Amino acid sequence: MTAPTPIDQAHAAMEADPENSAGRLRFFDRLVEAELFLLLAREAEGDQAEPELFDVGDARYVLVFDTEDRLSAFAGRAVPYAALSGRSVVGMLAGQGIGIALNADVAPSSILLPDEAVDWLANTVSQSPAEAEARPEQFNAPKGLPDGLLEAIDVKLRVTTGLARRGYLAEVLYDTGVRGHLIGFTGTLPGAEPALAQAIQEALVFSGLEAAALDVVFLRDSDPVTAQLARVGLRFDLPEPAQVTPVERAAPGSDPAKPPLLR
Repeated sequence: MTAPTPIDQAHAAMEADPENSAGRLRFFDRLVEAELFLLLAREAEGDQAEPELFDVGDARYVLVFDTEDRLSAFAGRAVPYAALSGRSVVGMLAGQGIGIALNADVAPSSILLPDEAVDWLANTVSQSPAEAEARPEQFNAPKGLPDGLLEAIDVKLRVTTGLARRGYLAEVLYDTGVRGHLIGFTGTLPGAEPALAQAIQEALVFSGLEAAALDVVFLRDSDPVTAQLARVGLRFDLPEPAQVTPVERAAPGSDPAKPPLLR
């Protein structure tokens, strides 16, 4: 029996408590972060891909699956498909009046998402964080943050492989008298700042805390603020890229015991 996927688990939790908006948001979060397999009408040509569309009543849907096996089980034959992030799929469909049929008939997470849900999701993940300036005066251990937010931050940072080394979450008091929370990233890859800030904003939205604020800063390891955050903050270690060990191959004929083959 196939183990449940993260989408299966989020869908089951959502179905078990349909009135709980946090469960719905968590499901949408898993959807945009997942790798999805989109059924195509024909083989893609370069970067041009035409999804297979099907009608349910007056609505149109594309077919996506969260594993290749589920796509194969649905199709029953070899079919063209594209592997895309859920984020890319909703961005591609936004504004076109097309919904998503997820895992149709092949998984417990089978569900039809109407085009209104697709448009909302695309708009949610396309919003850019706002910039602001203030000077931190004091850091303390984070407090009063919902467990759902901490889980959402952890999930988001798990898919930011190589973008930074770690993050520290702490309560902050600014020189303006405003008190809030801040996450400081160290070892940030140049150019990765917008992606990390976007990840934190989405963690807020998909935790149901869209109106809340969580500031993001990028620090050097030698920055005095980094040491302060390390003392009191909640630490998140971001995944590191897989290390590829180069394989040394001896030149043909360099080993007397293994002469080259002649053809």
